[in-house]
Amino acid sequence: MLPLLTSSQIREADAYTIANEPILSIDLMERASKAFVGWFINHFPDKKQTIAVYCGTGNNGGDGLAIARILCEHGYCNIDVKIIRFSDKASDDFNTNLQRLKKTSIAVSELKPKSKPSEEKANIIIDAMLGSGLNKPLAGDYKALVEYLNILQKTTVAVDVPTGFYTEGEITKDATILRADLAITFQQAKLNFLLPESAPHITCWEAVKIGLSEDFISSVNTPYFFVEEKDARRLIKPRHKFSNKGTYGHALIIAGKDETMGAALLSSSACAHAGAGLTTACIPQSGLVALNSSMPEVMAIIRNEKEVPDIGWDKFNTIGIGPGLGKGPDALKILQAIFNNYKKPVVIDADALNILAENKALLNTIPAGSILTPHMKEFDRLFGNHINWWQRLQTAKEKAAEYSINIILKNDYTITATPEGKLYFNSTSNAAMANGGMGDVLTGIITSLLAQKYTPQDACILGVYIHGKAGDELALPNRMHVVLPGKIIAQLPLTMAKLKA
Repeated sequence: MLPLLTSSQIREADAYTIANEPILSIDLMERASKAFVGWFINHFPDKKQTIAVYCGTGNNGGDGLAIARILCEHGYCNIDVKIIRFSDKASDDFNTNLQRLKKTSIAVSELKPKSKPSEEKANIIIDAMLGSGLNKPLAGDYKALVEYLNILQKTTVAVDVPTGFYTEGEITKDATILRADLAITFQQAKLNFLLPESAPHITCWEAVKIGLSEDFISSVNTPYFFVEEKDARRLIKPRHKFSNKGTYGHALIIAGKDETMGAALLSSSACAHAGAGLTTACIPQSGLVALNSSMPEVMAIIRNEKEVPDIGWDKFNTIGIGPGLGKGPDALKILQAIFNNYKKPVVIDADALNILAENKALLNTIPAGSILTPHMKEFDRLFGNHINWWQRLQTAKEKAAEYSINIILKNDYTITATPEGKLYFNSTSNAAMANGGMGDVLTGIITSLLAQKYTPQDACILGVYIHGKAGDELALPNRMHVVLPGKIIAQLPLTMAKLKA
């Protein structure tokens, strides 16, 4: 897993790399600037475009000065640099790069406090004013300048982070932040890039490696991690010769009502397609024909609204409960029966989460290692209202530890919180998957992996990854606007086989 560092930890990685590679700080800045330019050139190949580089006087501004010079060396001739002199202070590396820039033909101007910026005619703005060290909201001259630049609606590319953007911590709705069409960030994603509060400010981002010490980054004590393909390849298990259906476990899916059988069909089908040796669906009588017609591979236990069915808990390796279940007294009784009679980890989703939210005492009876899979509203119903996603991260970490459970908090970068206090951000999925039933599919996948004897943590991390990866394999190459859950289910065996290849 890639450790995700805070801005202060990134600065420590800079310092460690400088001391131990060893490399001069100005040369590390040059390396970072070249990495930025390499991606910029791929994204904006037209060298005739006019570019304005706005530079503060710290190291982010020093990056901007170096970027302007290197772009000029690559044939981008229509560049001008605007130095924001709102302070008398300047970093040593900024001053060094300013002297280097003065040896080129690039026009340089300065913007002083209280002065009005000149009309901006450039097609592209490169934002190198303030970097990742910002710890207070923009005010005064910087606030006014950013508000002016946002009004222009120019194509804007941020160096590392947009000016005014906090790399971690709470971002308020009224924060003044320079909107970036693209943020080319150094070494790794910043934590707040992975949360929805970034959406109004960053259209997309790209992390470019700048050669910081990987050994140091791996050694840093952080609760935050980014899941990559190599991690999924390491986690997924092969299917060996001489194995049989018993090898891969028996999963029980408790889901569906008369009017919501689709959820039961999706979750049980996903469970089977993700590799469970046996899948049984506990459904109402009215859904039996639909189940037998659509998924004859899935067995059935019939339940009614008057009593808990005789399930025989011990024969199942794991249980998934909730999709389309409803919140009636029968559903509550089944959930209570699971917690009273079944001590292995279970997967709790949808209506089962809402039952927990209405009966919070049940949280203390959930089997250790179980997995909750809430979306934002379900999460807040369970654990209280939150103003922003940073607060939800901290609550998820706290509650996972408190109840010895895993919490999958659904998002573009779905987050898994573990009992050990770790938070894992997923790297797959896309907007084409934003439609009803996707959560039911995810529940089936994770239940299947638990049945196959994956640890709860690995089932969460791998299940979320392959769910999103299947969607990526369908939507991205084919430029599909929408991918339906049934298509994801059919893709799962192929996605998993590719990861194991």
